[in-house]
Amino acid sequence: MPRVTTRESGNSAVGTVYVLEDERAQSRVELAPARGAIVTSMRVGARDVLYLDESTLFDPSKNVRGGIPVLFPAPGKTANDEWQDGYVRYPLKQHGFARNLPWKVIGTSTGSAANVVLELASNLHTLAQYPWDFRLRLAFSLSGSSLRVTSDVFNDSERELRFGLGFHPYFAVTDKAHATVDTCATKAFDNVTKRVIPFTGFDFTTKEVDLHLIDHGSTASALHLDGGKRIEVAASHEFTRWVVWSLPEKPFVCVEPWTCPGNAMNTGEQLLRLAPGAFRESWIEIRAL
Repeated sequence: MPRVTTRESGNSAVGTVYVLEDERAQSRVELAPARGAIVTSMRVGARDVLYLDESTLFDPSKNVRGGIPVLFPAPGKTANDEWQDGYVRYPLKQHGFARNLPWKVIGTSTGSAANVVLELASNLHTLAQYPWDFRLRLAFSLSGSSLRVTSDVFNDSERELRFGLGFHPYFAVTDKAHATVDTCATKAFDNVTKRVIPFTGFDFTTKEVDLHLIDHGSTASALHLDGGKRIEVAASHEFTRWVVWSLPEKPFVCVEPWTCPGNAMNTGEQLLRLAPGAFRESWIEIRAL
C-alpha cells in the first residue's frame, strides 16, 4: 500500500523530509522541499539506489553532492557565471538556482502510487538572475521500484519564456570497474578538457569522467552494475542531451538527462520556449532493477 509520511531532519537547512513508500515493492524515497526539492535517498529492499554526501546536505553554504538535484533554469555552466538578455547581463551560477531554494509543498496523495507535489515560484531573488515570472511544479510519484518526476513549467510573464531543465541523479556504485552506461553516442564534449572528442566508452576507475554525449540518440539510458543489477533512466522527448559524470575516488556515477547543453542561456541552443500564459509538461523516470 503506497503511503506518504513526514519526519523532521533535525537540521534547519533541510527541514521537514517527505517520505514516499510502496510497501509491496519495499521501496522508499525521501525528499527535502526546503533544500532545493532534492530527492535525498531512494531504496528498493535493502539496496541504496542513490549516493549522498550528508555533510553537503546539512551545510547550506554548499551545493548538495548526491541525491537528485534539480537543474533549472539552465543545466550546466554559463560562461563566466552570467548570461545576457538584450543589453542586460544577469548572474547565473552553474545549474541555476532551483537546487538552492526552498520549495512549497502543494499537496500529497496516495492511490496507485505515493505522490508529493512541490512548487517553486519566481521571487525577488530569482528575478535578479532570471527576469521572468514563472512557476515550476514537480510531482514526485513512487510506484513499485520506479520514481517518476513530472515537471510543469508555467510562464506567468508577458513575454516568451526561455529555459532549460535537467536532473542530476547520483547513482550509488561500489564496483565501478564493471559499471557501464547505455548510449549510441559517437562523439562527446569532454568537460574536463573542454573539447569535442570521439566517444569510445567509459572508464570510471582511473580519472574524472565528465562527458556530454552529443549524439546519444535516445531519451533513455541504463546504468549496468555488477551482479546483473541495473538502473534504467527514461525521459520525455525534451531531454536530448545526456551527461555522464563520475570521480574515481567516489562511489557514484551520475547519468543526467538535460533538455539543452551548458551555456544555452547565452547561445540559445535547444532552449525550450513558452508563450505568455502557457505551460509545458515533461518527465523523467528512474527504475531500479
